[in-house]
Amino acid sequence: MKKFFDRYPVWFAVVWIIVYVLAFGNADTISESLGVPKLITAVVGLVLTVVLLLFLRKHSLFPYCGLQKVQGGRWAWFLPLIAVSTVNFWHGLTVRDEAALYLISMVWVAILEEAIFRGLLFRAMEKDGRTAAVIVSSVTFGVGHIVNLLLGAELLSTALQLVEATALGFCFTAIFMVTGSLLPCILSHAFINCTSFFALDPTPTGRIVTCVIVTVVAVSYGAWLLKKNAVLYFEMKDEE
Repeated sequence: MKKFFDRYPVWFAVVWIIVYVLAFGNADTISESLGVPKLITAVVGLVLTVVLLLFLRKHSLFPYCGLQKVQGGRWAWFLPLIAVSTVNFWHGLTVRDEAALYLISMVWVAILEEAIFRGLLFRAMEKDGRTAAVIVSSVTFGVGHIVNLLLGAELLSTALQLVEATALGFCFTAIFMVTGSLLPCILSHAFINCTSFFALDPTPTGRIVTCVIVTVVAVSYGAWLLKKNAVLYFEMKDEE
């Protein structure tokens, strides 16, 4: 696997994306057929996460993929990220049963998606052009959510989620670029995923308004990070 990664880093990331999407999609379907939602998904997520993390650790790729502490210690940068992460609180929360397996699955989703789309795909494309790498990493992350249509999600909800995910993907990529760490992205991603289980369904208008706010804040925040902190990014790259 390491030889494949060294020779074809982009395709290595693509293979992981395909495996991830197919594995989770089928796991959700099987879980539903067994009558225990997310049962198989939680197990599949654990296996994929362990396999990927062991591979990265074995070959000392944690820093490469951003699995390290934030460089520079500028935690005030993350205030807009914290605000966006509360999106599922905006329309109210409710108590739901059988949350454990869902929450566990969503943690694996956050780790895997950040490590794959940012840590592997963006990094692999970065050397050939940062702009293209940012766009592809963000858009593929967003488009990947279209699989929810196959799982029974409504068209409007899926379309809005795709837009939000693309904007957040851009934001997470910017954070990764200027801090060298995916940890804030993973924490925010996991928090958003987990709290979605308890979120009340908004009206279509409310859902559209939420999408607009999240998209504007995430894109503006990401653009600000890239513009204001480009110097820090290049300093970090020179040190690698």
